[in-house]
Amino acid sequence: MEKKPAMLLILYATQTGNALDAAERIGRDAERRGCAASVSSIDDFDASSLPHRDTVIFVVSTTGQGDTPDSMKLFWKYLLQRNIAKNWLEGVHYAVFGLGDSGYQKYNFVAKKLDRRISDLGATAIVERGLGDDQHPSGYEGALDPWMSSLWIMLYQINPKFFPNGPDFVISDTTLIDRPKFQITYLETDKVDLQSSSATGLDRVQMQTGRARSMSPGKVSHIKNIPDCFLKMIKNQPLSRTGCGKDVRHFELEFVSATIQYGVGDVLEVLPGQDPSAVDAFLQRCNLNPESLIIVHPIGIESHHRDAEGNDSKVPIKLKTFVELTMDIASASPRRYFFEVMSYNQKERRTVLEVLEDFPSVQMPFEWLVQLVPPLKTRAFSISSSPSAHPNQVHLTVNVVSWTTPFKRKRAGLCSTWLAGLDPQDGVYIPAWFRKGSLPPPPASIPLVLVGPGTGCAPFRGFVEERATQDMSGTAAPIMLFFGCRNEENDFLYKDFWLSHAQNAGPLSIARGGGFFVAFSRDQPQKVYVQHKMQEQSERVWDLILEGASIYVAGSSTKMPSDVMSALEEIISKEAGVSRETAVLQLRRLEKDGRYHVEAWS
Repeated sequence: MEKKPAMLLILYATQTGNALDAAERIGRDAERRGCAASVSSIDDFDASSLPHRDTVIFVVSTTGQGDTPDSMKLFWKYLLQRNIAKNWLEGVHYAVFGLGDSGYQKYNFVAKKLDRRISDLGATAIVERGLGDDQHPSGYEGALDPWMSSLWIMLYQINPKFFPNGPDFVISDTTLIDRPKFQITYLETDKVDLQSSSATGLDRVQMQTGRARSMSPGKVSHIKNIPDCFLKMIKNQPLSRTGCGKDVRHFELEFVSATIQYGVGDVLEVLPGQDPSAVDAFLQRCNLNPESLIIVHPIGIESHHRDAEGNDSKVPIKLKTFVELTMDIASASPRRYFFEVMSYNQKERRTVLEVLEDFPSVQMPFEWLVQLVPPLKTRAFSISSSPSAHPNQVHLTVNVVSWTTPFKRKRAGLCSTWLAGLDPQDGVYIPAWFRKGSLPPPPASIPLVLVGPGTGCAPFRGFVEERATQDMSGTAAPIMLFFGCRNEENDFLYKDFWLSHAQNAGPLSIARGGGFFVAFSRDQPQKVYVQHKMQEQSERVWDLILEGASIYVAGSSTKMPSDVMSALEEIISKEAGVSRETAVLQLRRLEKDGRYHVEAWS
């Protein structure tokens, strides 16, 4: 009798979807080796049943300043209960892989603290925790691949039942291709009473979006299927000079459905539209009928139920609509999907459509396309407006992303390019979700030191607007803002806005104890960055800190956050007359007291 393999449980906690991708990659690699695997979001798992699991793999991301993803908060709270015995997880084997960004001070903090806590509760680590880094040339996969190799070897030594044929045995692709995880049910048009057939305009878009997203296999747990609201663009304004090599835009969006109460420092997540010609080319290449009515659901799960938001999963949707709203067919296909076997794609990062067109003999059933094409994810942007100043609007400051591949193919960021191409006159409905970011809104009485080079200034535009509004009912505390860009003529974002608030006793005025300081990095032979401007204003920065100021830093996660922190350490050491080591401790105290916040992105 053939030995039945043990089931490997993989739990993920994700904020943007990367930990989900990594968890699915681990699950697929396990299945290739004959090990049955189950991949679940951590908020779908009952934490109290953890001691009854033999082996668990955790894949967790770190957000903001060492924050846990939203989906992990309840699980983590359960693990911290004081009445849990120290040997609660005795006999459980576990492994942790973290996704983080070494540009942050608390790099992979969630993975590290989860690893410690699980170990403290008596569980045994299978392998040393793995730490994926966004700064690595290969992203988190630079650490994931070697970590998985070690995981399989050690797991086999602990329990050979996971790999009946050994950890090096790999099932052929032809065997695996027979086992799709999703079922597509096709319905005849004349026999279906579509709920959305009579709906028009916004109601129709809302219904289709919720229905398609509820069927998508790539759902991120904290993102609801139905958007918080729909927005329409009322202003699309270039901020950078045309032809300077950058395209930075100011977008003003207006609520067209429910008005959401948001705060300065919050984040807006947008579901981008896809290029209609690319969608049509994909449908044609895959021989798919765009008018087909389909229901998508996991094999083994009945489709006649409603999800938590009331979407009836037995109500069909047009195949083309499902592709448009859930399948990222025109973005660079990541190595983790079925394209990962093609080494030609690892550096060039061809799109899904390009890969399929390069291999015309490949004809994939739609069930497999649904499973393997990357899910269409929301994109997150720092909000650059104050709701007090713009009650029915939300503003964004967006760098329109573009780059050239090693083989000189032109590439463009999906969401930023889509937004930049929207004409306010067209009234396109934009699905949007709001969430808290890493920059909590400060009380009006707290002085602020803000550091935001480039589009890092986005949330601070909202901060300044908010403080100007607060001034109407009494004088609010001052703000020091350090902004940086390449050239005064090319990319001095919001120049008139900042300068107007730096005059006439405005929030940024020196007369109020604040100030606005700009570093133009390329307007002189010697490059000047925000940290240099901070050091020039060393005494003023220290005076505000002594007055109880909070420090906020936003922008690129490459070197800027660490350079700013180093400058602050130098300022504290110089102005307080203490050693650099003491200055480091004082800065950590500010962070612990909630007076130092960073929001950075790669």
